[in-house]
Amino acid sequence: MIRLVLLLLLFLLSLLAIFKAPTNGLWYLSIAVTEFPWVFACLIVLLLFWRSGSSNYYVVATGLGILSLFLLAIPIIGAYRIVRDLRQKIDVAFSNVDAPAESNKKPFHLALMITGIGATKVAYKTLAYNSDTVHPLTLNFYAAQKEGNRPCVVIVHGGSWAGGTNLQLPELNSYLAKKGYHVAAINYRLAPAFTFPAPVEDVRDAIAYLRKAAASLHIDTTNFILIGRSAGAQVALTAAYSRKEPGLKGVINFYGPADMIWGYGNPASPLVMNSRLVMETYLGGTYQQLPRQYSLSSPIELVTAQAPPTLMIHGQNDPLVAYGHSTRLSKVLTRYRIPHFLLTLPWATHGCDYTLNGPGGQLATYAVERFIQLVTAP
Repeated sequence: MIRLVLLLLLFLLSLLAIFKAPTNGLWYLSIAVTEFPWVFACLIVLLLFWRSGSSNYYVVATGLGILSLFLLAIPIIGAYRIVRDLRQKIDVAFSNVDAPAESNKKPFHLALMITGIGATKVAYKTLAYNSDTVHPLTLNFYAAQKEGNRPCVVIVHGGSWAGGTNLQLPELNSYLAKKGYHVAAINYRLAPAFTFPAPVEDVRDAIAYLRKAAASLHIDTTNFILIGRSAGAQVALTAAYSRKEPGLKGVINFYGPADMIWGYGNPASPLVMNSRLVMETYLGGTYQQLPRQYSLSSPIELVTAQAPPTLMIHGQNDPLVAYGHSTRLSKVLTRYRIPHFLLTLPWATHGCDYTLNGPGGQLATYAVERFIQLVTAP
């Protein structure tokens, strides 16, 4: 009976590989299920070989275990299906005939889910990038592990515009630094004390600081890239689209809200997140009260023919920021003929890049690296 109960619980968890998490707590579990499927698979295999004597439930439990293994294989199978033409699609989207040829790096390795990639950390130094003594802001600077003036990636963390820090998900920072890119992970002013457009202004201040300090930090000021996650993606996209930033070669959107008006009208499940309240706190009121704030903060409303190349990464099972945000942005970018690519992860949820080693994490890391390589090449 214990075996049946355990396998039933694992079966229910494995359903998160095909369905959106219905609650906030299950959302966290869905990250684990889809990015660490091998862990759950190992537990199931152990239970399948566990014989606890004769039981009327043995066959049922075994069936549940086998079905769970199939469900847990979905992210892995999905990753292999995507990698077949991922390199070609990215290169076509951001065509650059002079871009350097890539090594034999593959977008996804089954073994790396267990052994890991990019495990070595790169030390960073914390720098103050504004002169406000009341509200000082800092960035963590990861120096490129290659000589000479190098491109600089500016990372804007998530946290519903009211939380989070630049220490969030640092593995990608070290990974990119080892590949030869400077990384500046910034802090910015948070709601409710500060509302839009304060974070966008902070991004611009950070880039201005990096430009001024370029000589000492060995930054190539003609090659800046913006990366934002979740709420930070809205900030990064808005900064990239609302004003032409000298030297900004591209922006990367990890599962961010690109259409604030549509998002307000199509909120997340209240069991997962009160997304309307989150937006109201950030923008200073409801859409009915401040329609212009919602319009000005919507990257989709700010796209012009001068927008920089854009990479989007989004899971279709995202219960916090609907996948529709990215598809809607993709259509607008197509209309303006802006080079862009949407990496769709059918099984993935919000935070699919929590680890560089999972199916979503490996594909996202590959896409980010290749995108930066293409848009910063001569």
